[in-house]
Amino acid sequence: MPGSVTQLEDGRVGNRIENYTGFWKKDLSKESEQDNISRVDNYTDVVNGYYDGATELYEYGWAQSFHFSRFYKGEGFAASLARHEHYLAAQMGLRPGMRVLDVGCGVGGPACAIARFADVHIVGLNNNAFQIGRARKYAKQAGLEDQIEFVTGDFMKLAEQFGEGSFDAVYAIEATVHAPTWEGVYGEILKVLKPGGVFGVYEWCMTDAWDASNPEHKKLAHEIEIGSGVPEMRPLAKARDALNAVGFKIEHEEDLAERSDPVPWYYALEGDISKAQTAWDYLTVWRMSWSGKIVTHNAVRLMEFVGMMPKGTWEVGETLKVAGDALVKGGQTKLFTPMWLAISRKAL
Repeated sequence: MPGSVTQLEDGRVGNRIENYTGFWKKDLSKESEQDNISRVDNYTDVVNGYYDGATELYEYGWAQSFHFSRFYKGEGFAASLARHEHYLAAQMGLRPGMRVLDVGCGVGGPACAIARFADVHIVGLNNNAFQIGRARKYAKQAGLEDQIEFVTGDFMKLAEQFGEGSFDAVYAIEATVHAPTWEGVYGEILKVLKPGGVFGVYEWCMTDAWDASNPEHKKLAHEIEIGSGVPEMRPLAKARDALNAVGFKIEHEEDLAERSDPVPWYYALEGDISKAQTAWDYLTVWRMSWSGKIVTHNAVRLMEFVGMMPKGTWEVGETLKVAGDALVKGGQTKLFTPMWLAISRKAL
């Protein structure tokens, strides 16, 4: 059910936000394979409808890096996000002067961090014009506009946009889960890499413990989907198989969520302010508490009513609550991971 094609001044499109939740059944336990197919076929509208509505809510709760991370005891929230980004860059072996593609760059938080850390030139790609506009603004504020460029495009058509062999390295942080198929997006990434180029990814997956034939497991996957703008959640094994199938050689892989960290990656979503790691993080954790959700719920509803936010934003915000609970449950039961790390290389 594609939305209106009328583009607003900030890059958002017509009633795409309002149409977003219509891609799922109201009762998620009654989702069918045909519903999955519909979302995959219309992945552009699904993803953009979600991020047109959710981006400002993400920035309110999560700053400019829309991803999860591991925590050391006492480590601040922002420091953990940055370390997660730096870890990926280090595992990939990024070096000064490299031309690097950020697939699904969001509003550019990771691109800014990695550009500074590795001294590389980054091209950030995103199919959401609203986020691209914000990413350019933040890069300029950081003084990185000469080192990072952000472009609108489809990660299923990378070779068409950039040409084959255009980048020394490519990374994706919790972004390629939005693709209609992993083979499709990984294949495009392989094409735009130079021979010997490296691809690093943090992938969202259902783990090997997840059973698609289990109704409760399937319902959990759908709750993550609707609250995260994901057309279809898939098992980790499919991501591995897709990398191999398109021709990548996997040099290292690990589900970082399996590490025995004293502070779990999902702790901030639990909303328990007693678990805040630093004084500065009380506000971040409070936003996910019951009282924080009430404040956000009413504030967004009021701003939408008076026209400060587009219609449908409140409803998208409500799906974020569904995702928050599902992600915590998925983390606690080890049925879901947001950080399967794979470092892969294109043959010389």
